Amino acid sequence: MTWQPESDWTPLTAGTGQATGGVWRAPSGTVVKRLVPGVADPRHHAYWERQALVAESGVVARTAGVRAPRFLGLERDAGGITLRMAEVAPVMWAPEALAAALGRFAACSVAEPAWGARDVLRDRLKTVERRGGWSSLGAHPTIEQLWRRRETALDLLDALPQVPTHGDAHPANLLGRDADTAIAIDWEQFGLGPIGFDLGYLLLATQASLDDLVAAYGGGRCGAVLVAAYTGVSRAAWAVGRVGAGEHLERLGWLVGVVEEAVDYVS
Repeated sequence: MTWQPESDWTPLTAGTGQATGGVWRAPSGTVVKRLVPGVADPRHHAYWERQALVAESGVVARTAGVRAPRFLGLERDAGGITLRMAEVAPVMWAPEALAAALGRFAACSVAEPAWGARDVLRDRLKTVERRGGWSSLGAHPTIEQLWRRRETALDLLDALPQVPTHGDAHPANLLGRDADTAIAIDWEQFGLGPIGFDLGYLLLATQASLDDLVAAYGGGRCGAVLVAAYTGVSRAAWAVGRVGAGEHLERLGWLVGVVEEAVDYVS
C-alpha cells in the first residue's frame, strides 16, 4: 500500500530538499518528515538518506554551537523513510550570534561518517557548468575572472581545515535555541567542509557585514568569501529570466565587495 500521511497531521511545508516528500506536525507536537528515494551516492550533497542517518546516528545530537532536534524514531518502507523529531520553537537570532554558534560548531571534533557530504561547492559548480556557466549575467570582467579561476578556488578550499558543516546554514534552518546553541533542521548536506563554509551561506542570507560575521565566527574568512561569492553569483545566474530573479540580482549587487575579495584570493 502506498504510504500516506495520517489524516490528523497538519502540513508544515512541502520541503525544499530534493529528497523531502513533505513535513507535518502530529497532534503530539512531533514533526514528521517524509524522505523519498533520490540521489544514491552517499557522498553527494543531496544524498536522499542523509537526514535520517544524521538523526539516527546522533552525530550532531549534542554538538556545541549547533545541534539537531531530539530524534524520536523512524520507519523505513519500500517507498522511503518516515522521520520523527521533536518540534523546534522558532527563535529570532542576531546574525552575529548565529555566526558565533556556527564557529563553536566548526570547532567540534566530529568523525566523518561514510555518508557525510563532500565537495558540495565542486558538485554545484559542475552543475552550473553543464547549464552554461554564468553566461546569463553577460560580460563582466570580475565575474568572468572568478569563473575562470574556479578550480583555483576549489583547491584553496580543499587546503583549508575541514570542519563539521551543516551545509545549508541560513536562519530559517537555524531555527531554535538552547542557551547559546542553535537547534538546526534540514541536515541534508551535513558533512566535513572547509572552515567558513557555513559562514558563507549565512552571509548570503543576512544583511550583516562580512567583518562582523567573521569576528563572531572566530576566523574562516577565506572559506566564507569563496563560498559566498561562487554560490551567490551562481544563484543570480540561475535566476535570470525566472520569477523572483530580482532578489538574487539585488543580493549579487550587495556582494560586490565579497566577489572582488574572492577574485583577490584566486588571482
